[in-house]
Amino acid sequence: MATSVTLKVDGDSVTLPQGTTLREACEKADHPVPTLCWHENLTPANACRACVVEVKGSRTLVASCSRVAEDGMEVWTNTERVQNARKVVAELLLSTSDATLAPDLKDLAQASGASAERFRGGATWEQPVRVDNELYVRDLSKCILCYRCVEACGADWQNTFAIQVSGRGFDAHIDAGFGRELAESDCVFCGNCVAVCPTGALIGKTEWDLRNQGAWDEERISTTTTICSYCGVGCELKLHVLDNKIVKVTSPMDNPVSHGMLCVKGRYGYEFVQSEETLVPNS
Repeated sequence: MATSVTLKVDGDSVTLPQGTTLREACEKADHPVPTLCWHENLTPANACRACVVEVKGSRTLVASCSRVAEDGMEVWTNTERVQNARKVVAELLLSTSDATLAPDLKDLAQASGASAERFRGGATWEQPVRVDNELYVRDLSKCILCYRCVEACGADWQNTFAIQVSGRGFDAHIDAGFGRELAESDCVFCGNCVAVCPTGALIGKTEWDLRNQGAWDEERISTTTTICSYCGVGCELKLHVLDNKIVKVTSPMDNPVSHGMLCVKGRYGYEFVQSEETLVPNS
């Protein structure tokens, strides 16, 4: 039984292990495709269609993030049809979403020559900023329904299933169900949904406050790598420090222990580090 497949990507031959996706094949052939909903540690959701490619013999464009490469395939990543599809995807997303904190969407729009104004004005899209806890904020005006947060909260990572997609069409949004606040849901506030959000629709409360105050400055933020001290699992933490204060904690997505996933203590339980109060033992 064959354990590898050979295909052509934009005319270049590439051989990969069986089961490899077209996205991986394109990357190995040095013809990478843009992605928005794809994430290295999540199951492909096939939601954004930014990664579509043209395959010989296929009537429609295919999502390269989930389509498995087959022996003898001929794939094109930059045809006129593909370019137009990506341009329309970017324009539709820009027509309803605030891309201020969405670098991948901005890159897609620039690369495809998308116009942010093309589809604007057709429907009203007003989404509230929901601040219902002290750990992270939901700015739904920035959401592109990539489903990353749903996957991270579900079977891929946390297995909490606190959030899902509610509504249809322009009313579709990520919700804890029946309009509930997060504190009323099954949310355990691990922040793993925040870690995978590509647009800033989910953002740490500290970062959100500092950005609103005009005090968030990426160039002045330094990072320090350490190990979480709360338990013996050994999750790797990356501390983001601004003006000698920890303002955010993340974990590397390629870390073999955490895979970017943390619990509520690891991600948000850092304020004791900068407390000026001294703990005095009982005499």
